[in-house]
Amino acid sequence: MTRKRWLFVLSLGLITGAFGPGGAMAAGSVESAASRCDSAPTGSRVQDYFLHFTVPAGLMPDPQFDGRQARIQVHRVRPVYAHGKCRNVPNRAAVLVHGRNLPGTPVFDMRHPAPEGGSLSMQRTLAQAGIDTFAPSLLGYAHSTRFRHGLDDPGNASLRPYLSDGSCPYPEGCDRSHLPFFRLDQQGTLLLNNPLNGQRRAHSSNYRFGRIDLWVRDIRQVIDDAIARDRPSDGKVTLVGYSLGGQHVGRTLFAANPVLPGSAAVIAKVNRAVFAESIFGTPTEEVTPTTGFTSFPTNLTTRSDSDSTWAMAPERDAACTGHIVPSSQQQLWTQLMEEDRLGRRWGGDRDHPTGVSRAPTFSSYGWNATVAQQQTTPSLVINGLEDRTPLATPADASALYNSLGTANKVQVQVQCASHAILWEGCSGSRCTPPSGTPYGGLPGYPWAGPHATVQAAVIEWIKNGTFNSATNGRFTVSTSGVVTPSP
Repeated sequence: MTRKRWLFVLSLGLITGAFGPGGAMAAGSVESAASRCDSAPTGSRVQDYFLHFTVPAGLMPDPQFDGRQARIQVHRVRPVYAHGKCRNVPNRAAVLVHGRNLPGTPVFDMRHPAPEGGSLSMQRTLAQAGIDTFAPSLLGYAHSTRFRHGLDDPGNASLRPYLSDGSCPYPEGCDRSHLPFFRLDQQGTLLLNNPLNGQRRAHSSNYRFGRIDLWVRDIRQVIDDAIARDRPSDGKVTLVGYSLGGQHVGRTLFAANPVLPGSAAVIAKVNRAVFAESIFGTPTEEVTPTTGFTSFPTNLTTRSDSDSTWAMAPERDAACTGHIVPSSQQQLWTQLMEEDRLGRRWGGDRDHPTGVSRAPTFSSYGWNATVAQQQTTPSLVINGLEDRTPLATPADASALYNSLGTANKVQVQVQCASHAILWEGCSGSRCTPPSGTPYGGLPGYPWAGPHATVQAAVIEWIKNGTFNSATNGRFTVSTSGVVTPSP
């Protein structure tokens, strides 16, 4: 038998086997294997990349940066489907916006296990739920551009204040700060030995680094990039803002923004918003303080500043057992130092640097009742009842919720949660409710803590536009994680 005829007979035999006796089963097996797909993610994939752009004139207070080339770091965590995603599973995307001192990666992808076996990382938990997340570090943060004459110059940390009569007796100059968390003389208190070698320096930039619309421009670019990469089924993303990031999100959704045109087109690309520990109550537009704006671009954070994110009143700290997950504070600082290769070499002395985390100074505006009232994007407001951060108190969260003009809005207030709500846990007898089931948990299992509530709430909001199956209303999460309606 020739080779050609042998191949023909072999092929005929395979076809007969597929459609002869028992052939239907064989054909079904082939079809099943070919069409096998995953309706739920089988894993996740992490990617860091940069978006490049040119700094528009006028968005940065110091004109020396106009027209400069810059880049934004984006930390993406996306779901992976080993056998391909089933066609009926939608694509969903979210852009996560960080706060004042902490860049995107440590905030939303803390690499630390939760006590119950989950993860403190919001991005990885959302990826397991089938949500593709993009966490930028905005201009001036982490590996995004900081500029040689911006945050890369240690001489741009703050100097001593002007004297009470307005004079300055120091040859390197003096500084002013229009916001209390931009502390003065950080050159003298943190950097004098390392890297300044005992001598304070004059600034190479005498301006605050940014204004809010600088970072709204960044967010717009990330929204477009997220839509292009993920191709969400509805063509839109959910915006999640944490702390100062809530202000950035609110300003991004401000249709009447006079600084950046095209707000309506941007808002049309956003299906929902989440405001977690959001600051609230700033001027609608930038207003020059009577004493002038902050006169330096760099603000420095120490390890103790980072740890203070978990601060509660002493009596609540004692009652809220396990709210600080062991080693989580160290993990946050470790990741902050990973994101600041220059700052981690500053402080202390050259042989034993203590490390500092660099962040930009700015003017704060764009998020108040006037701005919130015109917002039509469905919004979830979630906050900790123990938050002691100025402008992000429980009262501020309620004011934000009450001011939102959208018909679809929910407020969730979490007991035993501080400003560090994204990473807080629970331990001891309080975690087991006397009745009911912790939100997002399983019957009979203890509450994993505020981080689990926030993760479950964000997932439900992104997927369904609901919290606890409700599209509107106010809710309280107890010290055991059980949800009850609020009056």
